[in-house]
Amino acid sequence: MSSPEINNRDRSAELFERAVELLPGGVNSPVRAFRGVGGTPRFIKSANGATMTDVDGRTYIDYVGSWGPMILGHADAKVISELTAALSRGTSFGAPNELEVEIAEEIVDAVPSIEMVRMVNSGTEATMSAIRLARGVTGRTKLIKFEGCYHGHGDSLLVKAGSGVATLGLPDSPGVPIALAANTLTVPFNDAEALAQMFREHPDIAAVIIEPVVGNMGCVPPNDGYLKSVRELTSKHGALLIFDEVMTGFRVARGGAQELYDIQPDITTLGKIIGGGLPVGAYGGSSELMQNIAPAGPIYQAGTLSGNPLAMTAGLVTLRRLRDRSLYERLEQATERLSREVTSAAVAAGVATITNRVGSMWTTFFTNERVTDWTSAAKSNRGIYGKFFHAMLDQGVYLAPSQFEAAFVSTAHTDEIIDRTVAAARRAFNSISTL
Repeated sequence: MSSPEINNRDRSAELFERAVELLPGGVNSPVRAFRGVGGTPRFIKSANGATMTDVDGRTYIDYVGSWGPMILGHADAKVISELTAALSRGTSFGAPNELEVEIAEEIVDAVPSIEMVRMVNSGTEATMSAIRLARGVTGRTKLIKFEGCYHGHGDSLLVKAGSGVATLGLPDSPGVPIALAANTLTVPFNDAEALAQMFREHPDIAAVIIEPVVGNMGCVPPNDGYLKSVRELTSKHGALLIFDEVMTGFRVARGGAQELYDIQPDITTLGKIIGGGLPVGAYGGSSELMQNIAPAGPIYQAGTLSGNPLAMTAGLVTLRRLRDRSLYERLEQATERLSREVTSAAVAAGVATITNRVGSMWTTFFTNERVTDWTSAAKSNRGIYGKFFHAMLDQGVYLAPSQFEAAFVSTAHTDEIIDRTVAAARRAFNSISTL
């Protein structure tokens, strides 16, 4: 994929040196800084299909996919065409537009638990708003989240969070008031008894927020029956169940994880794919519940750019394409083969790994223990992951620069691209097994 005569580091290194003087850590989102794997981040100039090209002209097969939304691949021709037309009509109105109604109809049609939806601008905004809604309608204060799950950088949610917090090995973030953090309770993922015990100890729980398939400590699926237990416990104790489907929505199935596992939450948060790669978020639930949001009800939430015509355009093109169930069948087959053959390559090289996968989300953990929660994920050998990451990068494969992030396959990842990835993985595993 790459041209050996090109020095792929010079321009990225120069830009990073400039960036660290201007941006905290040289980046606008922590994981991008490569702190979890070492080295200098690559600055991306363009992306198309299943690949990205950096400022030094080196092209990579991409499994980050802008952290999930590029399910159709980068720069999909139809998305670009519709966006180009939308640009000529204006970028933001600060007033209602027809596209908002159309994308709401698409979401309501697809997601089992949603009858009404509010558009916002990010996943963080969606989860913050969902929690406010839950507290507002229940009159309760406390929130339960799960160790290693990341739901954005809202104050209530940076307690034992995953994603970049886990990657950088940070404690719970300074700047979060102790009194506020005290209202966030944490339990291990996949441990129904720990959740039941928390309910026994705290009668004032407003909501439980969960990634039904965790993506922010790497891909960690729920154990059989676990989500059903979570649903039963929240219903029994009068707490609302929030599914954070910012990553899984329209990714693991058209109706998200709640369709895949046949569990209906009270509130669902969405993001990533519903903007087709542009900044977006949403939260929704039953009409009765959502009617509590202003101006229909007393719980206030607003956003000048919410429902902006560019994000709505890209999202509509994407969601309408995802009506085709055969796309999910292709994604399932491609990702299953990739995961299976990467595992085989690791075994052949004598490198201990465990690969978790749900649909087109996957993570290879450098451990020999089954990964079911944050405790088991944290046992992964981050140093070996860093070596593997750079070995793959040198061969033109771009993985997440962190052991604790999910990878994603798009419809643009052809059989030939999967073959090249597996061949790169064999060489990478062999190179690190000799170190």
